[in-house]
Amino acid sequence: MNYTELLSSISRTADGTHRTNIPETWMQGRTAYGGLTAALCLEAARSLAPGLPARAAQIAFVGPVNGEVTCKAEVLRQGKNTVFVSVRMTGADGVLAEAIMTFGAPRQSSIDLVDLPAPELPAPEDVPPYFRNHQGPAFAQNFDMLIAGGTPPMSGADKADVSIWMRHKDPATPMDATSLLALADAPPPATMAMFREPGRISSMTWMAEFLTEDIETQDRWFLARHVAQTARNGYSSQEMLLWNKQRQPIMVGRQTIAVFV
Repeated sequence: MNYTELLSSISRTADGTHRTNIPETWMQGRTAYGGLTAALCLEAARSLAPGLPARAAQIAFVGPVNGEVTCKAEVLRQGKNTVFVSVRMTGADGVLAEAIMTFGAPRQSSIDLVDLPAPELPAPEDVPPYFRNHQGPAFAQNFDMLIAGGTPPMSGADKADVSIWMRHKDPATPMDATSLLALADAPPPATMAMFREPGRISSMTWMAEFLTEDIETQDRWFLARHVAQTARNGYSSQEMLLWNKQRQPIMVGRQTIAVFV
């Protein structure tokens, strides 16, 4: 089941409740891929903030997401320009994820600052696949991913700084905040480049900020850079940055990851 088919399968109600079944093709071990979990929460929240661009997403990955799941959205506060929406994802095992989504209309401002230059890296046409021999978790088959800088997982690298060109394989995927959130978490955590052997990781929290309401790119490609600044005591904190193919900044984020090596 591709991305657009999965979103079309969602059962929706007017009160912001969304239900769907997680296909095996979107799994990462015993849980759904975290980007999909976040995207399903955002999709539910968007129904309560019609016409407003997403500005930020804060997600706590509470438990394994599988089988039939329900996303219940609720408006926390609605102002003249912004709406805050909470989303709780539940399943057979109780609460699976908690999210707060922030939406805001564009406003006139005297401040215009963009200081997130993209790294000087080759174009997607000139770099190899990220996963050797098409390996990787089941969900990764829904994306094209190419390594543009840094090293792949289990390289025994001395630092965790990885840059990846990536896009949805499904050409019908809409260019919007939900599909971008579903894509942005696709690369394995940067810390895995330092692994010397296979080991488990688990996303705990993710904060993402959308830097524009005009989400667009060429040939559907986005450039991601994931950098782990700390990894100790079994937890890693990493920075995430995303540009379009024209090297314009689209998203920034931070993630807390449990590391089992």
